[in-house]
Amino acid sequence: MRTIGLLGGMSWESTALYYRVANELVRDRLGGLASASLLVRSLDFREVRACQVEDRWDDAAALLTAEARTLESAGADLVVLCTNYMHKVAPAIEAALSVPFLHIADAVAAAAPGPVVGLLGTAGTVREPFYRERLAAAGLTVLVPPEDDVERVDAAIFGELCRGVLSDGTRADLRAVIARLAARGADAVALSCTELELLLRPEDSPVPLLPSARLHATAAVDAALAPSALVV
Repeated sequence: MRTIGLLGGMSWESTALYYRVANELVRDRLGGLASASLLVRSLDFREVRACQVEDRWDDAAALLTAEARTLESAGADLVVLCTNYMHKVAPAIEAALSVPFLHIADAVAAAAPGPVVGLLGTAGTVREPFYRERLAAAGLTVLVPPEDDVERVDAAIFGELCRGVLSDGTRADLRAVIARLAARGADAVALSCTELELLLRPEDSPVPLLPSARLHATAAVDAALAPSALVV
């Protein structure tokens, strides 16, 4: 089994999900007392969020690149960044590593059941091109919510979900956002903020949901358990 490096803390609420899913998958696949070989670097989200809000993306790239290299130096055989929005600096991280870096949008795209995907996430993930272009490169057409829904989802993420607040009222609001994307023709809706799947379940949507954290963790376990010849 290869060692997975988890670069998380953005927020720790969803990083805990990565940890649990990876261990559950290894246990289920290998049986007995098997669990995942993991290295976890959980950052102080205040520092990362300040870089986002203040548009200091060079600082963010330098921080996450250094932390990813620390994971590699500590023995990680592959690295996953446990957040969607910070994949804006993924090219810098990938260029700095000599071990595989698994991009979260690739895991989401691979699970899409049809060619049209609705995109939910932080305002930055939805508005900026880095994530949509990655999905489009995989052959998908991406639908984004109207601006008022983008603001509604962003407020729910940073105001509640990143703080561990799970509200029935917010779930109802997000269900309505998803329904509107489905009505516009989405074959599935990507939960492209790792905290969204802490609140939303398959029954909250008329179309399949693509839970980015779970899909990303699954891709990491697939790579960790794959024969050497299959690891890129």
